[in-house]
Amino acid sequence: MTTNTQYMQINQKVIEDLRRVSTATLHTALFKRGLRNTYIQGVSLINNQKLKMVGQAFTLRYIPAREDLDTVAAFKSPEHPQRLAVESVPEGMVLVSDCRQDASAASAGSILLTRLEVRKCAGFVSDAGIRDFNDASEMSLPIFCAKPSAPTNLTKHHAVDIQVPIGCGGVMVNPGDVLVGDGDGIIVIPQEIAQEVSEEALAMELFEDFVLEKVRAGCKVIGLYPPNSEALEEYNSQKA
Repeated sequence: MTTNTQYMQINQKVIEDLRRVSTATLHTALFKRGLRNTYIQGVSLINNQKLKMVGQAFTLRYIPAREDLDTVAAFKSPEHPQRLAVESVPEGMVLVSDCRQDASAASAGSILLTRLEVRKCAGFVSDAGIRDFNDASEMSLPIFCAKPSAPTNLTKHHAVDIQVPIGCGGVMVNPGDVLVGDGDGIIVIPQEIAQEVSEEALAMELFEDFVLEKVRAGCKVIGLYPPNSEALEEYNSQKA
């Protein structure tokens, strides 16, 4: 098992700013920079309550399981990567599982998810399934996955690495990258540009608040979004 714990810790203000920004806005901000593949495909928020997830990635990689290795006895090892990940992910980080987009088996259940919740993990993300789905959906830990799935991960997923680059839902996720999740899904922000993107996206969000206010008042979208010179002058005047 390979472990790389080196990553750049993001300033807490960046995390708080990203809590104010939607994933839709973040996708547009990243798209403007030429980054097109930043949206994790095939996963959604399963919690019954409305939750926002923001945190840096702590990664877990799986490969296809093999029957002679992936038995129930495998979980007895204190070095089992899945168990080790659950017990070592730092407070405020998101545990992200790369299960090769195979949701025919689970990647976690209520016991491990509860442990993450107690350890104040910022969220759990998997491109596979979740066991104990009904119980998990009542938790305050933000949980994103593909679907309910009763089979244990041992039937399909062999855990091999933590804190290495992975692919989750078709998107590259490096240890320390920032994940932002809401009702629309999850956006992955490279940690190196997280502060710049948060500032740009927050400015975009404030402008869109202005646009929504105008639209609710009966204004036409043409000339407002995107704005012409008059709309920009009005926005800047209001902002000032």
